[in-house]
Amino acid sequence: MRKLSKVVMASMLAMGSSTALAADTTLEIAQPHANDAMIKTPGQYHMFEGVSLTEQQRQQMRDLMRQARHDLPDVKVAEIEAMHRLVIADKFDEAAVYAQAEKMAQEQVKRQVEMARIRNQMYNLLTPEQKSVLDQKHQQRMQLMEQQTSGLQQTSAQKLSTTE
Repeated sequence: MRKLSKVVMASMLAMGSSTALAADTTLEIAQPHANDAMIKTPGQYHMFEGVSLTEQQRQQMRDLMRQARHDLPDVKVAEIEAMHRLVIADKFDEAAVYAQAEKMAQEQVKRQVEMARIRNQMYNLLTPEQKSVLDQKHQQRMQLMEQQTSGLQQTSAQKLSTTE
């Protein structure tokens, strides 16, 4: 059950972040403006944040994202609604929830693969110097993420030890 919950939550979170990425073709590489799609939630970042890009690179990336909008598999609202109906049902049907979660996860995998393909194309537009900056930023984010997750795990362990 815990594994199923993780799959469902991960797919829901990933679905939201990939659709937000696909919805905004300007990313943060273009001139920032006050657009609701540009507001980041905690833990969300744009791949090229902190990398100085030329106008030509920006335009090429915008074009790639515009094309990605058309190529990305759509988020199926009906699938989300089906999961919601299972969650609010009078009697919990684990097998049905599991099957629905698997179906939704497979759709999410397709979206993630397509976005990875687009990000790879964008990455390959960068100069070696820009790639180096991007790699450094990535390492910093990974270190921060490790610190945050270890802090959460310690907090959870402390809570468990005080309730026992």
